[in-house]
Amino acid sequence: MGNDIESLQNTLKNDPSNFQARRELSILLVNNGFNEEAEGNLKYLLKYFPSDAEIYYNLGIVSEKLKKITEARDYYQKAVELSPQEDFYYNLGDVLVELKEWDKAIEAFRKVIETDPDDGNCYFNLGVCYYNKDEKNLALDNFQKAVSINPKDVYAYFYLGYIYQNDGLTNFAVDSYNKVLEISPDYSWAYFNLGSIAFKNGNLEEAKDYLLKTIQYNSLDIEAYKLLTKICLKAGDTDEILEILHARLMNDDNGDLYYCLARVYKYIGNSEQYSDNLELALSNPHTLTFSKKVVRQELKYIQEKLNKNEPIKPQTNVEEYTPEVMEDFEDTQDENEPDDLEDEETLEEDEFDDSIDEDYDEEDDDYSEEDDNPEE
Repeated sequence: MGNDIESLQNTLKNDPSNFQARRELSILLVNNGFNEEAEGNLKYLLKYFPSDAEIYYNLGIVSEKLKKITEARDYYQKAVELSPQEDFYYNLGDVLVELKEWDKAIEAFRKVIETDPDDGNCYFNLGVCYYNKDEKNLALDNFQKAVSINPKDVYAYFYLGYIYQNDGLTNFAVDSYNKVLEISPDYSWAYFNLGSIAFKNGNLEEAKDYLLKTIQYNSLDIEAYKLLTKICLKAGDTDEILEILHARLMNDDNGDLYYCLARVYKYIGNSEQYSDNLELALSNPHTLTFSKKVVRQELKYIQEKLNKNEPIKPQTNVEEYTPEVMEDFEDTQDENEPDDLEDEETLEEDEFDDSIDEDYDEEDDDYSEEDDNPEE
């Protein structure tokens, strides 16, 4: 292939007006990743063939590879105006999805289906568009059409599961996620969502198994560690979750995981480790999604306890630390916080715990995980 490129380049040195050689070279350059050189050759050809749809189409491909998405859209649009071919419309639809131009993307994919009604990928893409337009029934219709054409479409099954889950159709959601895992046994998001469903239904051991699978296949899934922490505390498996969190933090620091560790140590009554991990959480602010103000309040509280040599009691219930509860706690602190923080009175232990703690059984979060483009 390299010899072919070199041969065509030599041909063009001797005869720059050899347009056929330049076309062939452009395609070879695109296929071999020489995108900027390909772009230059295609633009050169465009000067002489301004009505050539194939040149616009290939410029669209090169522009996509160069991350020039709006330029790619314009080139594909020109290509379909000159020659409304199926491939041209499909590529146009793809970049319109990336640009979140949902209505125009729908129009492009519909054009493809007019000539190829069995294109499962188009139905999947239509489902994505309708999903993002919050037209869930149309999204469901198109995802179901996608899997009827291609029963191995793992992403369509995942979207179906996610929509069913959010609509409270748990059995349908579980069936869809299990289909995902039949096709792709290492699909971590399916394990996470199955775990969150089991957790919500009170099936803690089942939820734990799914979450362990989640982190087995995706050790970067911080939400899985957070939910697994809650489950292990509910079950009293403190040694296990400490081992899991410490092992994960050996790879890189993470504010949320240090905060989870802090809560485990508070649960077992280890004041020093509770304090140390709160400090570590605050020292990693870019990965700490819990309220930093709340974490600082907790740190101030436990440091005062340590300074007075007052132990904290091991917990008899599992603490809730959802964003909503953290916000409630923060509001409580704002109401009672004096202007001079040096003169602030220390909250009594029971009073402090009541302001942030809430049993999971009262109001569990509906955990689910989503990505705007899960197919990626």
